Amino acid sequence: MKVFCGRVNPTTGSMDWLEEDEDYDYHQEIARSSYADMLHDKDRNEKYYQGIRAAVGRVKERGHEAVVLDIGTGTGLLSMMAVTAGADFCYAIEVFKPMANAAIRIVEANGFSEKIKIINKHSTEVTVGPDGDMERRANILITELFDTELIGEGALPSYEHAQLNLMQEHWEAVPHRATVYALLVESRRLWSWNKLLPLESEDILPPPEMESCPGAPSVCDVQLSQLSPGDFKSLSNVLPIFRVDFSQQVSSSAASHPIHFSAPANGKAQVVLSWWDIDMDPEGTIICSMKPSWTYTTSQPVPWRDHWMQCVYFLPEEFPVSEGEELCLTAHQDDYCVWYSLMTDSTEQQSQKLERPACHCGAHITWNRPRFGEMNDHNRIQLYKEALKKVVTPGCVCLCVSDGSFLPFLAHSSGAAQVYTIESSSMSQHLMEKLFKTNQLEDKIKVLQKAPDSLAELDLNGRKISALIGEPFFTTSLLPWHNLYFWYTRTALAAHLTNDCTISPLSASLYVLAVEFKDLWRIRSPCGTCEGFDVSIMDDMIKNSLNFRESHEAEPHPLWEYPCRALSDPIMVMTFDFREPVPAEEMRSEGSLNLVRQGQCHGTVLWMEYQLTEEFTVSTGLLQVSHERGDCQWYPHRKQGVYFFTSPLDPATDLTQSPSSVTYSLTFSPKEGEIRMCFTSVS
Repeated sequence: MKVFCGRVNPTTGSMDWLEEDEDYDYHQEIARSSYADMLHDKDRNEKYYQGIRAAVGRVKERGHEAVVLDIGTGTGLLSMMAVTAGADFCYAIEVFKPMANAAIRIVEANGFSEKIKIINKHSTEVTVGPDGDMERRANILITELFDTELIGEGALPSYEHAQLNLMQEHWEAVPHRATVYALLVESRRLWSWNKLLPLESEDILPPPEMESCPGAPSVCDVQLSQLSPGDFKSLSNVLPIFRVDFSQQVSSSAASHPIHFSAPANGKAQVVLSWWDIDMDPEGTIICSMKPSWTYTTSQPVPWRDHWMQCVYFLPEEFPVSEGEELCLTAHQDDYCVWYSLMTDSTEQQSQKLERPACHCGAHITWNRPRFGEMNDHNRIQLYKEALKKVVTPGCVCLCVSDGSFLPFLAHSSGAAQVYTIESSSMSQHLMEKLFKTNQLEDKIKVLQKAPDSLAELDLNGRKISALIGEPFFTTSLLPWHNLYFWYTRTALAAHLTNDCTISPLSASLYVLAVEFKDLWRIRSPCGTCEGFDVSIMDDMIKNSLNFRESHEAEPHPLWEYPCRALSDPIMVMTFDFREPVPAEEMRSEGSLNLVRQGQCHGTVLWMEYQLTEEFTVSTGLLQVSHERGDCQWYPHRKQGVYFFTSPLDPATDLTQSPSSVTYSLTFSPKEGEIRMCFTSVS
């Protein structure tokens, strides 16, 4: 069955009515899931298997039948582990119907249908009894309900209900317990993801309500292993903040967990870095840890996983601390979230629970973490400032087309008589108006609250635009070419531009690079078997879902978090000239990437570089490649496009004798605002 869905096109800005299959949302969820990543997480799977065998063994030693309850079974892998370990029966609960159907097929393919019952319900809806979903209560509770924050997927209420209603009086739990850790740090890099820092070179100040705002309530999850030691200063040791014992009755009630410690150094406490461990057995000998790589000794192997990362929490405000000062860091927790507060030991303890922080300034709702980081990138701002000196002439009328940008300020300081800016949302419009008012520029910089194609001469006070500028950045953009919305806006504004209107950037160029990923390839790599169990059905499901929409061939990823090596030189494959309107005909580019380094080629990376003026260029992708190994440094404030090969290309050992290459064919459709792409590896 087909249905029509209305979606705003992020590139063209138009409303597209698309005919979609009724299973579109299902395919999207499968394609974006972490099932492949979890199945490739060997450390996780081995630790779960060891813990399950130990739990079944303890129940059998007591002379009892081993009846397992597996909540959130997914593929059914943990249930199959339990039966293989000797469990007598397993009830496997999966609320997502397509996954429940897949689990039934996987369990059947592995010969476990008689001992595993898949229940397609939420665990809180499951009943026990002769006519219920479960004939009897279980005595082994196996779960994988955790997210990066541990409790963000509703683990606590699910445990609480299951232990009260679905388990026997005494039970074993795998995992047995979880421990949450925290590290208090000062970090300008991380703090710049949360606060708009004053731009001293331009005397630009953020509004007071933005400075006092505690920020977004959602946790920032990130691959902390990719932070360098110079990115933060530790103001505490690694602190065990709180534990959850899953073998005892769990409570989902709100709680606070204060930890007292002495500060090891002077600094500004700004950020809490956090992760967790799970003990698979009561003795704590089988541990699966989420700790970042820089906490490991050099001899320890560091497991990689993307379905569980680490947490970055921002304190409501900076807190100056002195070496030796006695402090209290408190983790506040409800049934789904964790947040932190800091005070000195001498401070009178708060009598009531601190409320979960929420944004009241609008900025943390409008801008994401990378956008905050980009707006605080003063080196990049300085580059734009130098470029605008070539673009903005004294007395000109300037229009900025970007979301939440400092460019209107820079255009004003460069001598523009009047500056206008177009923001894509009412929230962004209101935010920028407050910013201009705080800096007493509301008369010099005007926010136009209209779509570009509905702009009238009256909106510009009868003037024409003599300088059109943009970063470009738009909050609706996911893939690099979605920011070509600037081009579509320029085209819609043609009647309002002077004949000699200066446009910056002049153009955008799309670049492509063939890469070998250290680990990211795992999220799209076939699983086949996992711990000896056939899970190849998942490979077909993920592949079909990824191919469901052609436009999803490239995926957005922040590659600064995912190390990779360049196997080819970067090639410019397409240029979009903003001095001319968007063409009616399609643009095509074909060619090949010669592989100049040895390694497994997992796919290609695509990004944009913008020619601000003849002299100045900015990249939203590759910044640097090391000469020998080809290690890549990526721009950290934008996501790059990644095209994964179905299977990696393994080039010949001697590239000089048997060169390998990747051929490409790219087509930009002006009507769709998308780039259709095809990459083929050639040995």
